[in-house]
Amino acid sequence: MSSTIGSLFRVTTFGESHGRGIGAVIDGCPPRLPLSESDIQPQLDRRRPGQSHLTTPRKESDTVSILSGVENGLTLGTPIGLFIPNSDQYPKDYGHMGNIPRPSHADYTYQQKYGIRASSGGGRSSARETATRVAAGAVAEKLLHAVFGIEIVAWVASVGHHEISPVDSLEIQRTAVDASPVRCPEPDTANRIEQEILVAKEDGDSLGGTIGCVCRSIPAGWGEPVFEKMEAVLAGAMLSIPATKGFEIGSGFAGTRMRGSRHNDPFITKPHGLGTVTNHSGGVQGGISNGEPILFNVAFKPVATIGKPQDTVDFDGNPVTLEARGRHDPCVLPRAVPIVESMAALVLADLALRQKARG
Repeated sequence: MSSTIGSLFRVTTFGESHGRGIGAVIDGCPPRLPLSESDIQPQLDRRRPGQSHLTTPRKESDTVSILSGVENGLTLGTPIGLFIPNSDQYPKDYGHMGNIPRPSHADYTYQQKYGIRASSGGGRSSARETATRVAAGAVAEKLLHAVFGIEIVAWVASVGHHEISPVDSLEIQRTAVDASPVRCPEPDTANRIEQEILVAKEDGDSLGGTIGCVCRSIPAGWGEPVFEKMEAVLAGAMLSIPATKGFEIGSGFAGTRMRGSRHNDPFITKPHGLGTVTNHSGGVQGGISNGEPILFNVAFKPVATIGKPQDTVDFDGNPVTLEARGRHDPCVLPRAVPIVESMAALVLADLALRQKARG
C-alpha cells in the first residue's frame, strides 16, 4: 500500500480510523525552519469533526504532537514525526456491517486486494486519515510562506445544485471562507447550501459538490515538462483525497467550449517580468508554472455511508438491507477545504525543493 507522497519533501502517513491514533512522518523538510504545534493546529481545527451542526458528531480534538525533528522551535533537517490520538472511536458501531460491503465504499475493493480489511470506520480508506495530511500540509505551508510568500486558499464553490457566481479568486481570503460554517465565501449561496445540507442530514442522505483553490505567488519554472507536469501531480494529490471524483485546472472543461483565439493567454510585461492578461491556463503551461496564480477545482461525490436503508448483498452474495450506523458527515465539502489546501502545499513544497536542487 502506498502511503507516501513526494520525492524530496516526502510524507508518509499511518494509522486507521478507529485505532489508537494516526500520524505522519515528514522527511526532507529543510533545517532551521521555525516550527511548533501552534503552526499546525489551526488547520487541524478547521478539518476536525464535530465543529458544527453540519458535520459528523464524532468528537476529536485532533491535538497534534511533534515527536521528532524539531528542537528549540527549529527544524533539524531530520524526519519530523507527528502524532494525533484517536479519542472518540466506536468500532462497535460497525459490528453489524462486518460481512456487508457498503455501497460505493472501499470495503469490497480492500477485501479483494488484501484479503482482509479494517472494518471499523473504513480503516485507511476513512476520511479520518486526512487529518495526517493536514498536519503535514501545515508544515509544508509554513515552509512555502516563509521562503516564497506563497498563499493557498480553498473554498466551497458548489454543493448539490447551489453554486457561487464567478468570483475573483485573487481576492478570496480564509477569513471570508471561514465566515460561514459551509466555508463558501458568498453569503447568499452559503445560506442556501447550509439549508440543503441540513435537509439531506435530516433525510439520512448526503450531498457532493466542488472546491475551488488558488495558490498565489508561485514562481515561474516549477514542475516537470512531461510525466510529472505541475497539473498532473496536483491532480494525483487531489484525487487521492477520499470521495474525490474530478479535477480541472484553469478553464478546465469550460475551455473545451472556447476557441483558441479566446482561450489563449497573451503575455504582457508585469513588475516581476512577463505575465499574462488572462489566466485560462490556470498558472501552468507545458506542465510548468508560469508565475500566474494556480487555479483549480476538485469534485467530491456524496458521502458513501448514509443513514437511509439500502438494498445490497453481503460478501456471500445474500440479499440484505443495510442500515448504516456510525457518525458521518452529510456533506464533506466544508471539512475538505483545509485538506485541499494541505495537499496543494505538499505538492508545491516538493516541487520547490526539486527546482532548488537544479541549482
